[in-house]
Amino acid sequence: MCGIAGFCNFKNFDKQRNIEAMLQRMIHRGPDSGGIFHSEDGMVTLGHRRLSIIDVTETGSQPMTSHNGRYVMVYNGEIYNHLELKEKLLKDPSLGIKGSDFVGSSDSEILLEAISAYGMEDAVSFCKGMFALAVYDRQDKSLTLSRDRIGEKPLYYGRVGSSFVFASDIGSIRVLEGFDNEVDRSVLDMYFIHGYIAAPYTIYKDIFKLEPGCILKIDVPYDPGEVRISRYWDIKKVALNGMNDPFKGSFEDAVSELDRLLRESIKGQMISDVPLGAFLSAGIDSSTVVSIMQQLSPGKVRSFTIGMDDPKYNEALYAKEIAKHLGTEHTELYITEDDAKSVIPKLARMFGEPFADSSQIPTYCVSKMTRDHVTVSLSGDGGDELFCGYGSYPSVSRAWNKMRHIPYPIRKAVSVTALHTPLKNNHDMCVRSTILGAKGPRDLYNLSKEFDPNITRIALGKERALNNNDTIRPGFLGEPNHDIMLMDMMMYHPDDILVKVDRCAMAVSLETRVPMLDRDVVEFSWTLPTEYLYDREKGIGKKVLREVLYKYVPRELMERPKTGFAIPIDKWLREDKALREWAETLLSPERIASEGYLDHKTVSKMWNDLINNNVWRPQIWFILMFQSWLENEANGIS
Repeated sequence: MCGIAGFCNFKNFDKQRNIEAMLQRMIHRGPDSGGIFHSEDGMVTLGHRRLSIIDVTETGSQPMTSHNGRYVMVYNGEIYNHLELKEKLLKDPSLGIKGSDFVGSSDSEILLEAISAYGMEDAVSFCKGMFALAVYDRQDKSLTLSRDRIGEKPLYYGRVGSSFVFASDIGSIRVLEGFDNEVDRSVLDMYFIHGYIAAPYTIYKDIFKLEPGCILKIDVPYDPGEVRISRYWDIKKVALNGMNDPFKGSFEDAVSELDRLLRESIKGQMISDVPLGAFLSAGIDSSTVVSIMQQLSPGKVRSFTIGMDDPKYNEALYAKEIAKHLGTEHTELYITEDDAKSVIPKLARMFGEPFADSSQIPTYCVSKMTRDHVTVSLSGDGGDELFCGYGSYPSVSRAWNKMRHIPYPIRKAVSVTALHTPLKNNHDMCVRSTILGAKGPRDLYNLSKEFDPNITRIALGKERALNNNDTIRPGFLGEPNHDIMLMDMMMYHPDDILVKVDRCAMAVSLETRVPMLDRDVVEFSWTLPTEYLYDREKGIGKKVLREVLYKYVPRELMERPKTGFAIPIDKWLREDKALREWAETLLSPERIASEGYLDHKTVSKMWNDLINNNVWRPQIWFILMFQSWLENEANGIS
């Protein structure tokens, strides 16, 4: 795991000083070493910070030049099938590559030679892994960026002045001399609805996130109008292909195949030249990953859990039982409220732009604790989105089945009428009235996040950026649960879950790996019919994944209510004096009015509803994280 950065057409400023500043800003992503490349003509500069995982010797250092001297690469990530890729290169007679041609054993060198031999698209299409990379072609005078299929690794790019810039960390772009990009007001509604800014957008104008599964190419010198982006892998096509060519075996066959694919994925992701472990939250997903790891490992797997004294937010006791059954070397840490609260001042800088999934706090805590023992940790993320695990999926399906027989014009008219009466002041009636106007399951799912009229009035201004979910037409996959799962895999998972895990772990220089997101596992999951995913009789999701887990862990250890990875942020804001004072300083009407981004009356009403009436809206935390980020911005803290 590393951090990459670079620019071209960077004029009127010292290139060396600026690339050093970019790398220093992300030193947490790669504390072991760093390197810089300047092209001979001075047009392109590449930088790299390294967290050594595979081939920790100098032969794995970057920027790395291909054997033929044509390509220079900076790369962040892991290619889990790099040995298979190397074998492919060695067996290709047209290439004439010998084993002795490789100077080291890093996946970086193998990946670069594959790009040199086959081109970017064919090379990354073959790869199974997580990555963000940039390659400069000295011969064609071009710069190419690429990002992994699901979006595990971040990659920001865009324009600062007349320069093209890119980095793993948006804060590294912010430190460049000449950076004066304004806040993009068109993304604020998106942020205050979801708590994050979805790709391709960022908080800044002219700075973007490269979307998962994409390749970006520019010519050097850089022309802002000549940025070319293509897709080498598309989750929408994968989902549609899976639905059109479903798995034809029995449920038992599906369990066996998923078990095989997960074992293959986890085996590849356990390769490391440094200490490795896994998060264990006691949920289905992480328990499955740790169970298979322990089956594959000759020794005891290191597992890590954090707990809290409040039983409503504590799964540590269950995790300890699972770890004992599996025989892992288990480490747990009970964090106090003060431990968790101490993380809050670090969040704005950690994420670099507004981000407000409050489980970022325990995620950071477990990452920090884990890093004290290992350098790499496997995570169970992805199971909910791929195997119908969220309770919202079937609930949306049930609601749609009840209302779809009523003609849309009638439902819409009733919805609009109800929202212009005092009914809108009743929370439950507001929800029902809003979702009644949905055109389909996709619309229903989106509207369920926007039911409170206050939400859409937080940000000033009328512009509104569209998100990726807006590109999915109603009934795209022909089945409501699959449509909603696809929406989450396109936006919520890459832009919330994976962002949270990456930023919190890399803040303490911990590499995280997500076996559920293996290409073959993902593509297989979309071939499974709903009845293999959701148990209607028991009302629970992840049916096929649960059966895989029950091969390793007794059913009775897992059949209990899900606690979740959350914290009582609403209680803290009301009852903790210091935290409340911090919040009220950020939310003062005078401050908000002078900044000019938010409607201070709406913000005051929401805060007063929390303090005086105990009405909690997640958007309160969204606002606080925005205000905290804005304070850092005003103080020049990137």
